[in-house]
Amino acid sequence: MVQPPGKGAKHEIYHRIKTDIITGKKKPGERLSIDELKQEFGTSVTPVRDALQMLGQEELITIKPRSGYYITMVSLKQLNDMLELRQILELAAVERAAEKITPEQIAYLKRVHAGFTDDLDETYSRYTRENRNFHYLVAKSSGNYELAQQIGHLHDRLSRFMIIVRSGKHMADIHGQLIKRLEAHDPAGAKKTLQKELLEAKTAIMDRIMQEEAESWHLGAGS
Repeated sequence: MVQPPGKGAKHEIYHRIKTDIITGKKKPGERLSIDELKQEFGTSVTPVRDALQMLGQEELITIKPRSGYYITMVSLKQLNDMLELRQILELAAVERAAEKITPEQIAYLKRVHAGFTDDLDETYSRYTRENRNFHYLVAKSSGNYELAQQIGHLHDRLSRFMIIVRSGKHMADIHGQLIKRLEAHDPAGAKKTLQKELLEAKTAIMDRIMQEEAESWHLGAGS
């Protein structure tokens, strides 16, 4: 399929490659060839390189000088640290959000929450974006923009691990409960509800990785 030149092509390439990374079609450590991608998408080098740079900013791709572009590899220690950091940041954010969130922000969260449909690869890769947006918006409602940015970036890095668990429907139920706690301006209830999601997600991801996915993900024990 030939893509039109310019900004649109860059974002199309970015989303296509990101979906392949999230769904596991492109594996950790795999080298990405600019020439092959240029032919695949029917574009010039520039939008391909721009898309890879965007993915590099999200740490989904590692850019090695004089070597090329590679799907980022993550150690078990790094993965565990990211999941722990997510708990620290999001629990702090949701307490503040429950105190400060506005009716307009609640309405926006409800619209994002309503987007989930099923656990198929195509729609689930979209749901990882919606899930990221949901948690980013909760954090943004805390009034701390820097905190929201950090949480959004962390979700970008964790997106490919979230999808292997196939917990989308369960997360959607918890998100609905969380919205109710936020709407009631209940910091303790909001924190308890979110903590349940975060702990269950961490346990499910680490168990699945350790038991079934470690070899294919090329995860190491080191830092």
